[in-house]
Parts: sequence; C-alpha cells; structure tokens
Amino acid sequence: MGSQDSQAVDGQTGVTGRRALLGAAVLGAGGAVLGLSGAARAAAADGTAEVRHGGGLRSLPVPTIIGHRGASGYRPEHTFGSYQLALDLGAHVVEAGDLVPTKDGHLVCRHEPEIGGTTDVADHKEFADRRTTKVLDGVSVTGWFTEDFTLAELKTLRAIERIPANRPHNTLYNGRWEIPTFEEVLKWQDEQTRKRGRQVWIYPETKHPTYFRKLGLGLEERVAKLLRKHGKDGRNAPVILQSFEPSSIQRLNRLVDNPLVVLLSSATSRPWDFVEAGDPRTVADLITPAGLREIAGYAQGIGPTLDLVIPKDANGDLTTPTTLVADAHKVGLILHPYTMRNENPFLPTSFRKGTDADAYGDVFGAYKTYFATGIDGVFTDNPDTGLLAREDFVNS
Repeated sequence: MGSQDSQAVDGQTGVTGRRALLGAAVLGAGGAVLGLSGAARAAAADGTAEVRHGGGLRSLPVPTIIGHRGASGYRPEHTFGSYQLALDLGAHVVEAGDLVPTKDGHLVCRHEPEIGGTTDVADHKEFADRRTTKVLDGVSVTGWFTEDFTLAELKTLRAIERIPANRPHNTLYNGRWEIPTFEEVLKWQDEQTRKRGRQVWIYPETKHPTYFRKLGLGLEERVAKLLRKHGKDGRNAPVILQSFEPSSIQRLNRLVDNPLVVLLSSATSRPWDFVEAGDPRTVADLITPAGLREIAGYAQGIGPTLDLVIPKDANGDLTTPTTLVADAHKVGLILHPYTMRNENPFLPTSFRKGTDADAYGDVFGAYKTYFATGIDGVFTDNPDTGLLAREDFVNS
C-alpha cells in the first residue's frame, strides 16, 4: 500500500513503525551499536535483542550527532559547502534544509525567509526595492524575503556567514555558494550515498508553515510531492521531518510515512499555529506526560531546546535536569535537543573560557553533562567536536 493508504488503515501502527525505524536508522548511521553497555551491546550486535530509541528494550541511548544546518561552525549555513563538510567530518545525520518557498513555489534552504543576514542580497542594487517590513509570526521583520523572489532571482545571490562576530573565520567563504533548493539536496543525498557506500540521512524542517499557508504557499504538500517524486516518502526513507508547529507535523503525518519530530522552544513560548488557532497551550503544556502522549500519537520524536532538558539559572549556569527525557522515553519518543556550539556565548556559563566571543569553551564538559541525561542525540554546529564527545561518553 502507499503511504496514505497505510495510514488510513492504521495511523497509530504507522507511527509506531516509523519510531522503531528511526531508532534503528540512528543505530545504523553510526556503523555500530554504541551507547549500550555489556551484554546489551553484544546482544544488539548479534541481532538477538531489539534495541529501539524511545521504547522497547533499551539501555543507554545512542547519542546521534546531527550536523546543524551542515557544519555551520565552519562554513556559512545551509550551503552545499556546509552540508558536504558535515558528512566529511562524520555527522550521522545532516540537517539539510530549513525549507522556505520562493515566489514561484520552489522550496529552498534558508534558516529564515528573511535573507538579508544570510546572503549578499543587500549588495544587489537590482533588488533594493524588494526590501520591506513584514510581520512574521507576530514579530516585525525588515529585510528581503524569499517569497518575493523567483528561484532564478535567488540563484543570483550567494550565501554569507550569519554570525560573523562569533565566526569571523567563516567569512572567508562568503560568496562561494548559492542557495540550494530542496530538490537539489535530495539529489545530492543520493549522490553522496552512492559515493560513500552508506546511506546518508537528512533532517529538513518546515519553517513558519502557518505564515506561508496564509500566503498560498503551503509547505507540507510541496515537501510530500518532492519526497514522492524521489521515492523518499516511506518508512524506509532516510529523511526525518521536523517543525516547530505541531499542526505541520500532523499534516505531514497524513501525507507521508517519514519519521516526524516536533520541535519545542522555551517552556513559556507558544507554537505559532497555536496562537493562530486560539489554542492557549504553551510548550510547558506539551512537555507534560499528557502532552507528550498526544505528540506520540502523530510523531516519533521531539527536538527540545537544551534548556528544557537542563534549565539554566539567572547566571546562565546549569541547574537540575528535568524529567523530560524520562517522560518522553516513557511514551516512546526520542529526543534530539538543539543546539551545541563550541563558542563561549553559546555555552552554559560554567563551561566558558575567557571572554572572547569567538573563543571555544569547555564544550566537551558540556556535552558530557547533556549526554548523561539520556538524550538520544543532539544538533551541533561542530560535528567533529560532537563525535569526539560522543566517543568519550560511550567509552567512559
């Protein structure tokens, strides 16, 4: 049966099947059964025990290293230079694609629809009149927006470093790469899979789906159409889909059989689709046992901010871990928190070294602390650092 037919027969079975697949895929991505100790590791390697993330028989989870927008600690984000380096550094999964649409309906990979901070559009006099102010999820934003450009016009632009104050070394690569389309990413994924002799996994995100749906540029249908075109819409497809809007994940759940993950911001925030629908719940409501059970009905995982796993105090120091990991695992959800970065400003206060904004802190100490909570993986701008920290953890 096709993806929609199988869900029509038994949507919950589809969810469970994808959750088991996601755990197995993550185990396979590392090339070995890691994160388990003693007999559990040996049994899993022999195939005599079922090892799944978020359910079934499980010991310590495998910390999966996800290249955040590629290897964005070293190259301008969401470029093929960044994606390629993430694979070269050994990332298990590459977050290839924060998906936003063009004026003519193509999906491209940008962190936000506003591209003034991630491309050289400001240097293009022919696009000066495209600069405008829009309200994006309740926030007034001034700049240039992908939905005001055709794909051909966007292809004349080049990517630049988004946070040059923290990553001045990345500015060396400004202007080298163009904006990739999602379809180009899917083709690149196949090329890299053939070249490397192992399956390459990607982790795209639907960005501001309610905003774009109101503009007549619905994201989920476009994502599903491209996945079907390239044969990547099934349970065995190496594409994990994510969104900060639960309704986007629910819509994708009806369209494709891919593993699905709900992203979660700060506890006091509200997903924008909730705001639009008049739903008063916050993220704090979604991470209760009842909220997590609801998410488990249509998704296989959550991507919480790291602060939901271990909150910080007023000084930016880590406090006591919450019960989120245990609560999510109890209902069969995996956890892929975001985002680990090497630079001081992005680390908890006690792990910083010196005061330079672009200097590295004790990031290995931070990884060790977060891995000890039992998270299933983590998004990182520096996949090589994450892999070394993972190796330290599983061998400790």
